[in-house]
Amino acid sequence: MDEQLRIILIILVSVSIFGLLVFVFVKNYIKNKIDYLVKIEKNKKSK
Repeated sequence: MDEQLRIILIILVSVSIFGLLVFVFVKNYIKNKIDYLVKIEKNKKSK
């Protein structure tokens, strides 16, 4: 039983870390994309 619990905990921790990394990368990508689009819109309006 202890071996199964250890394996389950290792899987949970691994998935949590992977999910957190993916979340951070996606958040930064979307933020950069939105900033870029806002910058383009400002340039269009100023012309």
